[in-house]
Amino acid sequence: MRVLLVDDHSLFAQSLAIVLSDFPEIQHFSTIKSIDEMETTIEKDNPDIILMDINLGKMSDEDGLILAQNLLQMFPDQKIVILSGYDLPVYRKEAKKLGAKGFINKEVAPEELLHILDAINNGSTYFENTGSFVEELTETEKQVLRMLAGGIKRKEIAEQLFMSERTVSNHLQHIFEKLEVSSAVEAVTKSIKLGYLPPQ
Repeated sequence: MRVLLVDDHSLFAQSLAIVLSDFPEIQHFSTIKSIDEMETTIEKDNPDIILMDINLGKMSDEDGLILAQNLLQMFPDQKIVILSGYDLPVYRKEAKKLGAKGFINKEVAPEELLHILDAINNGSTYFENTGSFVEELTETEKQVLRMLAGGIKRKEIAEQLFMSERTVSNHLQHIFEKLEVSSAVEAVTKSIKLGYLPPQ
């Protein structure tokens, strides 16, 4: 199995390389230092699986999910697996929707990681069900939620989104129902836990 890691933490990349070198199933393990070399590395190394972190820091202006989506347009048969410390339901769902083959928490044990990668390489997918599922928010609801989290008042939200205050109230009601909360503070707190909003 040939594995390519895309991660901005060189220490993690080195540690993973050392750990996986103990397994004979891993024929080749490589990492990239820059997103610019991604295309040529894929064509040269022909990885069976690309392990992609979500938060790529200074390595890329885009997060790993967007990068994975773009890669799949260029290499539609490429198996991409999200490997992240941000194990949130929204990220898992997004990864599945864009066509990734799995979502693995970075806390995974090496033997378990190998087992999952082997299964994915043989045609399986891996999206652990933690039981935390909420009905997906629409793009407008996400926008209203972000503005609410930024301390913008209902009236200003209505003005900025060119809608009536009643419409904003309806959106907020739908958000509360979907997140199963009863206040704006609860909605923001739960949205951070689920991954709809970045940590404050």
